[in-house]
Amino acid sequence: MRFALITCLLAASAMKAVARPRGPTPEDIMEALARRQEPAETAADGEEIDIEEPDLGPELEDPNENNNRMIGDLKQGATTPVGQSIMNILLRTESAEGSNSRYTPPGTLNSAKCKADTCCVWSYISAAMSVKFTGPTLRCNDLARAAIRLGFHDAGTWSSSLAASGKDFGGADGSIVLSGTEINRAENNGLQAIAKQMATWQKQYGVSMADLIQFGANHAVVTCPLGPRIRSFVGRKDSKVAAPDGLLPDAKASADSLISLFEDKTISGHELAALLGAHSTSKQFFFDKTRAGAPQDSTPGVWDVRFYNQTLETTGVPKKVLRIPSDVVLAQHPSMANEWAKFRLPNNVGQKHWNEDYATAYTRLSLLGVNNINSLTECTKTLPRPRPDFLGAFAAFLDS
Repeated sequence: MRFALITCLLAASAMKAVARPRGPTPEDIMEALARRQEPAETAADGEEIDIEEPDLGPELEDPNENNNRMIGDLKQGATTPVGQSIMNILLRTESAEGSNSRYTPPGTLNSAKCKADTCCVWSYISAAMSVKFTGPTLRCNDLARAAIRLGFHDAGTWSSSLAASGKDFGGADGSIVLSGTEINRAENNGLQAIAKQMATWQKQYGVSMADLIQFGANHAVVTCPLGPRIRSFVGRKDSKVAAPDGLLPDAKASADSLISLFEDKTISGHELAALLGAHSTSKQFFFDKTRAGAPQDSTPGVWDVRFYNQTLETTGVPKKVLRIPSDVVLAQHPSMANEWAKFRLPNNVGQKHWNEDYATAYTRLSLLGVNNINSLTECTKTLPRPRPDFLGAFAAFLDS
């Protein structure tokens, strides 16, 4: 049975999500839209949340971190400013994390002014996602975890070798929801509820499913305290053709086979080390059904580097934490061990390094199979602003 290595275990089984039993009302959405980029003043336990920029320490450099392989139409070069910007992100000459800029929609949803601005509708979608993805303690919830996992599972079904042989389909094209069959594969167990939610949003807002899935994954990451605001681009083309099967990795596979699998997706070992950190907010329901709901670190509602520590530590790890075999072997692999150690550095050095590396790596993943990169539009400004500090972030097992 195939399981997705990266966030293969992020979402709930029959979606034990803390999603609300009803959809957000227009008032809910407008309230979230008004406050989506404002820091919350207090946490659910009454603690004050400090959002001042942390002391990030010295920058870390790794001569082996660059990946020069281009994807999609960027293989023929960058022909637009947005294409050049994405190319720079992939080459690590430009940050993959967005600024803290604010965005005010120019008009109400479906108004002429809103329709004239590509990003306007995404601000309304962002507000709706904020309502759905935020738990009662202001941490990211089960539906947010599922959204992250859905982004991986849609985009990860692409192979450079298959593309070279004429089978250039799959990837970030929305087919996991639109094909009607892909969602029923064993590795996608537990994603049915978030797929249904995405279908509802697509019908409501009339946007690309491929974009909706990847925007949702990025929104869910920044919804989690300490998560980065990943630069987000829209304009992907949808497909109803089911992606090739067998391209999502097995949770029990060897490190070498997994690294090779991701190299075939143009994702390096360095980038894979960063992407694995999405297990920081994951729970498993299918790898070990006797421990359904077990998280992969002790703070599943927070986007922190505790996962990198607890995957390797032999003592002091809470019994509730379930370590995935593939995570353990990859953490010790020579091509990844050095980067793994950097993510564990204290005083926010590791956190900053991981956030930037994850944002870069996920930008690449989220554009696999996309052959119109030069014509995309950046709408990062519609995402919530990040919360780089969150008092009480390390309280154990507060997962929503």
